[in-house]
Amino acid sequence: MVKETDLTLYGLIGFPLGHSWSAEWFNERFRRTGDFHKSYHLYPLEDIREFPGLLHSQPLLGGLNVTIPYKEQVIPLLDELDPEARAIGAVNTIRIYRVSGKPVTKGFNTDAPGFLQTLTPAMTSGRALVLGTGGASRAVAHALAGEAVPVTFVSRLKKGPGIISCQELTKEVMESHPLIVNATPIGMYPEIDDYPPIPYHFLNEGHFLYDLVYNPEITGFIKQGMLHGSMTMNGLQMLRNQAELAYEIFSR
Repeated sequence: MVKETDLTLYGLIGFPLGHSWSAEWFNERFRRTGDFHKSYHLYPLEDIREFPGLLHSQPLLGGLNVTIPYKEQVIPLLDELDPEARAIGAVNTIRIYRVSGKPVTKGFNTDAPGFLQTLTPAMTSGRALVLGTGGASRAVAHALAGEAVPVTFVSRLKKGPGIISCQELTKEVMESHPLIVNATPIGMYPEIDDYPPIPYHFLNEGHFLYDLVYNPEITGFIKQGMLHGSMTMNGLQMLRNQAELAYEIFSR
């Protein structure tokens, strides 16, 4: 029997968390590897300012994953930052250790390498549109930059250089960007009938639509791609890849 003092807790912070499969994945991973002293939980935080309180109220925490909307907001609250996470400007994994009983945190990003592991030559042969400008989109752009794939960000409201609005997605822009990545939460459970407002009628069989959303597995975004003969992929394999990388960080 495992004593409470031997337990190590892990978890996910974000809000909301009803869509997440992380607890199931990690707890099954712990079971398969015989890590019976480890368990994974969901910690929904309505405000990132609740983060320090969570660290102090849960002294057994050894690590956390971070999801929307806190991948960028959590950075100022961390003690250390891995160089790749710093370059991306977003954190999705936090390693927690304690010095004299005080929690010390270090942020990492496993989204970028997790996404990179799913790329095929068909996805990296042209330019890419990345829908969204948050932490997930930063990780995707970082991974694509490493493969020399030029990226244009798409936002509902144009916010700066290198970003265009959905209204600026002309036939020419769509045809010159064969890879389109949805890095927004649009279409995620429970809002499964939603999809990003882009001109899908310009899609063809030369496009590849990649949705980082994995719940549901076939999103409205992917359905639109299928209707126009485009290749598609959801975020399930990326989820597994980044979770495996996070598990390695937690196990250090």
